[in-house]
Amino acid sequence: MERIFILDWDLHHGNGTQHSFYDTDQVLYCSTHQYPHYPGTGALKETGAGKGEGYTLNVPLPGGQTDRDFVRIMTELVAPVARQYRPDCIMVSAGYDTHVSDPLGGMAVTTAGFAGMSKILVDLAAELCDGRLVLVLEGGYNLQALADGVLASLHEMAGKGGLSPAAFTALAQTKKPLPALDAALAAAKKHWTF
Repeated sequence: MERIFILDWDLHHGNGTQHSFYDTDQVLYCSTHQYPHYPGTGALKETGAGKGEGYTLNVPLPGGQTDRDFVRIMTELVAPVARQYRPDCIMVSAGYDTHVSDPLGGMAVTTAGFAGMSKILVDLAAELCDGRLVLVLEGGYNLQALADGVLASLHEMAGKGGLSPAAFTALAQTKKPLPALDAALAAAKKHWTF
């Protein structure tokens, strides 16, 4: 494999992953994370260096983002960039600490949101890289929310998704203002076409 796309949807920015691939174009790293929040990295201006310039995309979020917000980020930013990059494999740093019930985070994602995000990635992997999709478990500090989110993702990956087409369409139809996405798109437009 020559090109890997890593999406990090954990509550916290993946500073170690970003650092490891900051100066290469062989890995495209995209992170959605609560900001400012531990570890304090993941600002919009952090976009890579040298051959890696433009291959790091950060979407710092203020907190309170919902299923619809995350699905919108996936459809308006993640999917278009992935289609241009054409990865050989998609990997996800799959943290479930953005769940509305998580005691450490300030996000408002539900089990349906994790199913929706997973569905988008399953479809992208089928389209771009022969279905090669790997989810690696990261954070999640409410055990029931963690279990529900993981199962929702696994069901989508196994083709047994519990999210109906109508429910997914409802998640994807919002157009409420999302300034953090607008800022991330503006930063990404220096390197990618939208």
